[in-house]
This record gives sequence, C-alpha cells and structure tokens, in this order.
Amino acid sequence: MAVLDVVLYPSDPLLSVARPVDAVTKKIANLAYDMFDTMDAHEGVGLAAPQVGVDKRLFVLNEPYTEQRMALVNPVILDEEGREEGEEGCLSLPQIYTNVPRAVRIRVEALDIEGRPMQFEAEGLLARIIQHELDHLNGLIFLDRVDVLTRQAKLQEWETIRDQISSALDRT
Repeated sequence: MAVLDVVLYPSDPLLSVARPVDAVTKKIANLAYDMFDTMDAHEGVGLAAPQVGVDKRLFVLNEPYTEQRMALVNPVILDEEGREEGEEGCLSLPQIYTNVPRAVRIRVEALDIEGRPMQFEAEGLLARIIQHELDHLNGLIFLDRVDVLTRQAKLQEWETIRDQISSALDRT
C-alpha cells in the first residue's frame, strides 16, 4: 500500500464535516489500508480520512496496549458515560499535546471495512481514540475541547512549530 501525506491544521478538509461513505467499495478499503500504513509510518494511534485530504467519514486506529486495529466507516457514538481528562496529540498538529476531557466509556455503531454493520462498547484509551478521530469527521480538533486559554496557548505554540516545518520543507 502507500504512505499518504498528512494534512496539517488548519488546511482543508480538517475544518469541515466529512461526507458519509455511500458504499464500502474496494476504493474505500484501499484508502483504509493506505491510512493504516500512514498512521504506522507516523507512529500514530488513529487517523481520520480528512487528515489525508479525503472528505469521507472513515478512520483507522490501533489501540497500542491491546493492539486492536480497526477501520470504522460512518461511525456514530450511540451512548457515553463518565468523564476523564487524558493527554492527546494529533498527527495534524505534530508536537502539540494537552489534556482533553473525554467520555470514559462509549457505545459505537459503524460499518467495518467489509461494509458489515457493527456495534460495540469501548472504554479507556480505545474510547478516547474513537472520540478524537470522530471529532475529525465533524470538523473539530482536540484543541476545540479545551478551555480558551489553553487553546490559544497551544495554537500559538503550533504556529511556531508549523513555521519550522514549513522552513524545513522549503530547504529541501
């Protein structure tokens, strides 16, 4: 498969609500496999289609403790419970980390990469990854979930890092 370019914040389509996948085709499956390769190459635990420039409701994940890998198409959170903060980062905002409040346990409905419906419960890190990636499908980033002062500070930090990334790319 292939390693795709990761879109950096605030580039499109990161700020838009992604369109539903009409049918899980071979093209969608191949996109998911490329997204797994991309996620692995960047040492991430999740990657949403908008992060590789594709306006579709699809994401892949790899929960590192259980090594549970899955692709979720048109995912929906049906129910959630509890609340806790945990540190998050994002491949579209590399080197930026902060604590984000998320539900502890969620119930999810989606299609798998074969187009079969599935429903399951997730908790802990798996629930956090799913919520983070689902935010990407809704045009949100993890910094949209924190207080305004933290958000402003992290976005300023991101501007500096993004400028460094751009300068490094210009030199190549």
